[in-house]
This record gives sequence, structure tokens and C-alpha cells, in this order.
Amino acid sequence: MQLIWLRSDLRQHDNTALAAAAERGPTVAVYLLSPQQWQEHDDAPCKIDFWLRNLRELSKSLGALNIPLLIRTAPHWDQAPAVLLELCRQLKIEAVHVNEEYGVHESRRDAAVAESLQAAGITFHSYLDQLLFKPGSVLTKTGTYFQVFSQFRKVCYERLHRSMPSLKQAPGKQSALNITSDPVPVAIEGFPTPGESLRALWPAGEAEARRRLDTFADVQIDYYKSERDFPAKPGTSQLSAYLAAGVISPRQCLHAALQCNQGEFESGKVGAVTWINELLWREFYKHILVGYPRVSRHRAFRPETEALAWRDAPEDLAAWQEARTGLPIIDAAMRQLLETGWMHNRLRMVVAMFLTKNLLIDWREGERFFMRHLIDGDLAANNGGWQWSSSTGTDSAPYFRIFNPVSQSEKFDSEGLFIKHWLPELAGLNKKEVHNPASAGGLFGVADYPAPIVNLSASRDRALAAFRNLPSRSSTGEGDE
Repeated sequence: MQLIWLRSDLRQHDNTALAAAAERGPTVAVYLLSPQQWQEHDDAPCKIDFWLRNLRELSKSLGALNIPLLIRTAPHWDQAPAVLLELCRQLKIEAVHVNEEYGVHESRRDAAVAESLQAAGITFHSYLDQLLFKPGSVLTKTGTYFQVFSQFRKVCYERLHRSMPSLKQAPGKQSALNITSDPVPVAIEGFPTPGESLRALWPAGEAEARRRLDTFADVQIDYYKSERDFPAKPGTSQLSAYLAAGVISPRQCLHAALQCNQGEFESGKVGAVTWINELLWREFYKHILVGYPRVSRHRAFRPETEALAWRDAPEDLAAWQEARTGLPIIDAAMRQLLETGWMHNRLRMVVAMFLTKNLLIDWREGERFFMRHLIDGDLAANNGGWQWSSSTGTDSAPYFRIFNPVSQSEKFDSEGLFIKHWLPELAGLNKKEVHNPASAGGLFGVADYPAPIVNLSASRDRALAAFRNLPSRSSTGEGDE
């Protein structure tokens, strides 16, 4: 009997470990609930709810193939080896199959499980699945991991020209086993169930993920490059939560993009090429996680930035977290996150730069807050994005590149539609005033809306000074966006 241990791969189609297990013989699936570990990793309640809902859908589709899904609890990953070994002994399992996960804790967990099972004569197979290329296989000429995305992408392109990752066959129906699936819990203690309005935005299941991918590829991908930066437009694929939970695979996404672009990933439709680029960014940050494990340990990718004199400013941090900074684009973006579990990608950069540069608050505070609220929370992507924005990471924005939230707002939400949707108290302002109500005149600005908590120009100078004081920093000029 074969066991597939499901983790961030909650799908039946194009699932490498599931296909491999089913090929070898009768298969059972297991999922481990690890609430203590999830809390340590700052996983958001809406994310845990989303994963449980997807698990329920998966249980149904596996049930139709006579593959039972068992649920076990290992509150902390330290307990995973014992829990899985006991299950393997009960079911007389010959081999356990998993899809690789990345990050220091994940690697340690899998090594411990493999050792414990192998000592008991049970084989442990792990497969490349959530990435297009195995970490360690895309390297510089000197054999190190890339630190710059454009160089990494170039090698990925060369590899894709030579061979395209193929989709894995979904398993067929197997003979019924005398094993009953366990019910998937509706909720987990410590992770309150989100409201219906949030859940309705993110229906569970592979069919929904596929529908989103197909709609995006058929209708929106052509406009992706031109519309993806405008938060009031439906310019993005809305697939990130499904990718993070593995309800859809990057291979499926790549194939869909290629299909609508005559098989091209470097030329042809600029929207498709730009979107494939985003898939490669996701890939890049996971490779960074493996090549530079310190980023898994809350350390800056650029060690010299560990010396930055971040401000201890709990009131400013709370204003940012609670969407009351007095800068409409920041507050609208934070409300979007709090109410939907998701934030538009352009705005993730804008609010991150505001926190780390204008407020000079440690990027780790922002990274943690995002993880605690994002339905698509993913260590590699979230850490990569925060470190990029704070100029502590790989390929990062030069420290003197500081987004001005007001000019970003005027550029990407020129009519104020996004702002007015999330901040209805500003609905009465015209499209010029809505970006910066404090400049709209009137003795007290806008009723019910706070004055800005920081002076953008002075705070920018403060950030530049803090970065200039770091050791071994070289600059080529200064600019503002």
C-alpha cells in the first residue's frame, strides 16, 4: 500500500506525488493538522479556513477514485515522524510519497520523517512539484544561487527552450479499500472562521481554480501588462491563494499561458510574457529560500542592513495596521487586506515601502502582519517582496528608490475609484483631492478621516540618512518614484 502525505498540494490533477503513488499500487492519502506550527508560522485564520475548505473538496474528488483521505494531528512538526510512522504501521504502508516543500522548518521536518520511516523499512519518495526547476539546478557559472532575478530568468528561459515541464496524469479509479475517509474539520481552535463575505471571494476546489485560470487566459491575459498595476481594474489572475495551497500548479499556469501565446514565453503577446515572468518571480523567491536559508530565519538577505536603525514606533505601526495613516492609498490597501485576505500586488509594494522607508519601521513587522492576514500567505513570496521593498533583499530596490504614496496613487488610481471603494468617507472628494485630503484645504481636512501621520518629504530624508549610514553602501544617485 502507498501513502501520499498531502501538504501544499491540495489537488488531484497534475500532482506529481499522487500520480507516482497511484502508479505503484493501492493508495491512501493523509493530511496532518499542525495548529501549533501554523501559529508559529503566523498563518492567517482565513488561509487555514481556505485550506480546510479545499481539503473537503479534495476529499470528495479522491473519494470518487476510491482514495481515502485520512486526517491526523501533529500539533508541531516535531511530532510528524511519530504520527506518520504509527499510521504506516497500522496500514502496512510500503512507501510514503510527498511533494517537496521549501524553507528551513519544512526541510528539517521532511528529513526527520524520512529518517524515521527508513529506519522502519518504509521508503520515502519526494518529488519536484511546486516549482518548474529544482532548487540547485538553476545556478550561476560559479555554481552559486542567483541573487538577481533578470539573470535567473535568463537561465530559466534557456532551460524552458530545451524542455518544457510536462503535466502529470491524474490517477484513475482504484479498487475500493476497506478504509473510510475521515471528516475534515470545519474549524481549528485558535483560527477563527472568517466572515461569509471573505469566504465568498475565494470559493474552494480545483474546478474554481481552473475556471479562474481559464477565464484569465481567455479574457484578461492580453491586458495583463497594461492593467495589472491598476488596483481598481480586474487586471490580475486572482490565483495566488490557489497556487499557495497547491490547488493549481505552476505547470498548469505555464501551459495555459503558452497555449494562448502560440507556445511562446519570450515573445508574442506581451501580457502572457509578463505573466510568465510573475510565475518565474515566484520560482526565484523559493530558490532563494533554499540557497540562502537565513531568509527563513527572519534575517535580512543583505547582512549589512541588519545594522539599520529601525524606529520603535508602536503608534505609527498601529496606525498602519489599522488603516488610519491619513494617506488614502495606504489606508485603502490595508482595508482591502483586512476585509478580503488579499492585497493588490502594486499596493503591496507601496504599503511596504511606506512602512519601511517613510515610517522607518522594521520590515519584519510588516512581513508578520501580512502573513497573519493573507489568504495567499507564502513565506518565500512574502519575505521576498518585503525585503525587496525595504532594500534589504535580493535584487532589491536601491535604498534611494522610495515610492511616494501620493504620486503612486495619482498614477495608478487616477480617478480615485479604488480609494473611494475602500474609504467611502472620502467619496465626496474630487479626483484631485482624494489622493491627499490634507491638501484639500478646510480647517480640519475631511471629517472622519485622519491627518497624515508623517511628513512624506521629511520622512524620506530620514530614511535616506539611515541607509547612508550603513557600512559598505554605495549609491549611484538618488531618485523618487
